[in-house]
Amino acid sequence: MPDRETMPSASAPEVSGRAAALPQEALRIASGYAFSGPALQLGALLWDGQCLPDAQVRVPLAMLNRHGLVAGATGTGKTKTLQLIAEQLSAQGVPVFLADIKGDLSGIAAPGRPDARVEGRAADVHQRWTATGFPAEYYALGGIGRGIPVRATVTGFGPVLLSKVLRLNRTQEQSLALVFHYADSKGLELVDLKDLRAVVAFLTSDEGKPELKTVGGLSAATAGVILRSLTAFEAQGASGFFGEPEFDTGELLRTAEDGRGVVSVLELSAVQERPQLFSTFLMWLLADLFHDLPELGDVDEPRLVFFLDEAHLLFDDASEAFLESITQTVRLIRSKGVGVFFVTQTPEDVPAEVLAQLGNRVQHALRAFTPDDQKALNATVKTFPKSPYDLEEVLTGLGTGEAVVTVLSERGAPTPVAATRLRAPESLMGPLGQEALERAVAGSPLYERYARAVDRESAYERLERGQGAKGPDEMRDAAPGRGEPEGEQPSMAERVVESGVFQSLARSVGTQIGREITRSLFGTARRSGRRRR
Repeated sequence: MPDRETMPSASAPEVSGRAAALPQEALRIASGYAFSGPALQLGALLWDGQCLPDAQVRVPLAMLNRHGLVAGATGTGKTKTLQLIAEQLSAQGVPVFLADIKGDLSGIAAPGRPDARVEGRAADVHQRWTATGFPAEYYALGGIGRGIPVRATVTGFGPVLLSKVLRLNRTQEQSLALVFHYADSKGLELVDLKDLRAVVAFLTSDEGKPELKTVGGLSAATAGVILRSLTAFEAQGASGFFGEPEFDTGELLRTAEDGRGVVSVLELSAVQERPQLFSTFLMWLLADLFHDLPELGDVDEPRLVFFLDEAHLLFDDASEAFLESITQTVRLIRSKGVGVFFVTQTPEDVPAEVLAQLGNRVQHALRAFTPDDQKALNATVKTFPKSPYDLEEVLTGLGTGEAVVTVLSERGAPTPVAATRLRAPESLMGPLGQEALERAVAGSPLYERYARAVDRESAYERLERGQGAKGPDEMRDAAPGRGEPEGEQPSMAERVVESGVFQSLARSVGTQIGREITRSLFGTARRSGRRRR
């Protein structure tokens, strides 16, 4: 366990002792961070070029489900800030999700290494630094990379998110939603990409043209565009990201035996060439959590804090419907105890409607080398509350590991803007060794559950057998045990074993009796049979 003396006291705000000797304006800022309840320590106040360790800058634990933004130019320390916050959340028993774009957050499981820089930083901010590792699980998108594979079924992913990945326009997105509607109503399970491709190909074939006419608003031309986009997407090697066993996002809510929150690290460095895919997959994880978790209202601590790195990729070329869905999800998921931090270079990367939901801000240094840089700097300054600092000067002069901070107080009001020298993470600031990482992955209790991909019967196989246009009654007659030769269909028990995911089987049974899947804000499927957490 981490040294609890590095954690905040619930009764002793850290504006004491020599704090009365602080300059008057610095004392006023520091008093805005003197919280009475549990809080995470961010660092010490910077004022007039000096670090003031008696004026500690903190963020209330109860406010971390009010979302946040960590921003700054490349190389200014954003990744270390994520690590610092994640460590303290874990120590407080709160699970954390980290998207590891560069592959250097895996070290959070190992104790840090003391050196002159770490010791100097700890002395500057009065941090009692102790080398500490934290409980972690390692995941890899579609099994590409070192980690437990994270997959989604196509039907679980939904048409809105898939349209974003395929770069479809608004009309094509609506048409894809009609394809999903058709597949749902006909019991054609969309497990992987070949299932969806088979359904679209069937609707554009001579055999499927009568069925196409029943799907109002879907033209043969648009269906052909979707089919070509899917074929190109598969040719890029995207098939491995979709399939079963589908990842249960409830795994992200786990705590370790010692009570600390598990830090879930999703390695994305191996799929950096597919930025649209991994950014949208992150949104799927969040959307899936959203419609699985119960309402909690205001909480003393979040159930999970979710860090979305390279957040601008979510919003690039996004449709209006997609942006509306993100805004609604971010606004509503707070009441389910989940905090979301967007990590990017400038606040301009995040739409105003989303930015308005982000109550906690850690802004690292910005550069102003070009007119566009200067414009971004001016826009960033305008997003902060009124401050005694010259923020343009401060933001361009911050060093690595320094940031301008404003968070929500325990009353929910913004704290004074505070230039801050941040604390040093206590875990390893760099990647875990390959052997240690492989041992951690293979030793995880989740590995056997998700490691092996399963390809059971779904839409592709049914269409290959010519069962594409059957309605609910015909599907019941064609179900296992209803007149088909023995051995042609696997038994129900065999299906359970083969799929590896009982929830997916339950969903299959539901569609086979003609029940259309209920979909959420993002068009993702609400799955029956999932355990509530």
